[in-house]
Amino acid sequence: MYVISNDRYDTRVPIRVWLDSEDQIEEGCLEQAVHLAKLPFVHRFVSLMPDTHKGKGMPIGGVIATKGVIIPNAVGSDIGCGMIFAPMGIRLEAIQGITTGNGSLIQLLIGDILRNIPVGVNRYKRPQESEVLDRAKEQMELYEENPELLPLIKDGYYQTGTLGGGNHFIELQADEEGYLGVMIHSGSRHMGKAVCDFFHKKARDLNEKWYSRVPDEYRLAFLPADTAEGMQYIRWMNLAMDYAYENRQRMMERVMELLVRQMKKHAGVDVTFGEIINCHHNYAAIENHYGENVWVHRKGATRARKGEIAVIPGAMGSYSYVVEGLGNLESFCSSSHGAGRAYSRKGAMEAFTAEQVILDLRERQVVLGKQKKNDVAEECRFAYKDIDQVMEQQKDLVRPVKKLRTVGVVKG
Repeated sequence: MYVISNDRYDTRVPIRVWLDSEDQIEEGCLEQAVHLAKLPFVHRFVSLMPDTHKGKGMPIGGVIATKGVIIPNAVGSDIGCGMIFAPMGIRLEAIQGITTGNGSLIQLLIGDILRNIPVGVNRYKRPQESEVLDRAKEQMELYEENPELLPLIKDGYYQTGTLGGGNHFIELQADEEGYLGVMIHSGSRHMGKAVCDFFHKKARDLNEKWYSRVPDEYRLAFLPADTAEGMQYIRWMNLAMDYAYENRQRMMERVMELLVRQMKKHAGVDVTFGEIINCHHNYAAIENHYGENVWVHRKGATRARKGEIAVIPGAMGSYSYVVEGLGNLESFCSSSHGAGRAYSRKGAMEAFTAEQVILDLRERQVVLGKQKKNDVAEECRFAYKDIDQVMEQQKDLVRPVKKLRTVGVVKG
């Protein structure tokens, strides 16, 4: 970790960067970090995790704490995006080498997940059960001040338990002892983006009206948390977070059902699952740091309080980690949310071919489940930083508990 002092770019607070040197951070990401460090309400410092890269307004992998205000673009558009992991009580060797009418058992499992979990822009044709949305309907008076967003609640019933696209995935993994597990990366689907865009525009309009000192080109329009608009955003943000958490849980339940049935049928084994980990990495919350209650914004960053267990995924076909937080105050008790992009999606498509990626996965004995493979290079492991290097750079933030490699992956 190194520190960029206040006088370097004439900022209010220093910038702490969990990289080895400044040449490892892209120019656009550094520029956004400088903008954050100049904000009049930012608390103590700006922290950049080792997976950091340029985002919208605030870098992905960025963490800030603010006094009395909340910034929609510092939370991000996929509010509540995060990870869920379920360890299994069965080793990979128990199902390797088993063939079915649809190829190997692993191929069958990945194909079954792809057929039963809507991915990409797909959704269910019928509304699904959602305790979160049911509760929102019962408390509709909390949301009626923003009638433009109310259709999100009805629409959400059709997206509960769906994966989405981009870097979201469902993986069958094996740890270093050979035990299997299921990992899912997903968020609040369309709800999060709609909430972010709506309140970012509202914040821009209000900031202009208030003659805000925050330049509009920073894309960091803010809402005071105690105003009507600030409280509205917080309610909708919390709803999207709860919905994202439930969305991952519903997918995991469905995947667990499929695995139990197919492994019993084809391998004759009874599958058991251990304790599930479900955590966000795009959100804001009130926390106490350095003696003050502040709004901690984690945009592509995982909370890592001392002893807290979380999940940090790598890129498709590489490794992921279950980690224990070390409670480092200099990162506001945070860590990376993944490996971090080394190439943009467009850049990855230009640098690598679909054939290269599919061959690489085959050589690594990874089964790919994807409906359209022409854009698979966007999410290949070459498009991301080395997850092991990222873990080394944040060894003062988290401790690895379990290292997992990809066995099969479902992508949108």
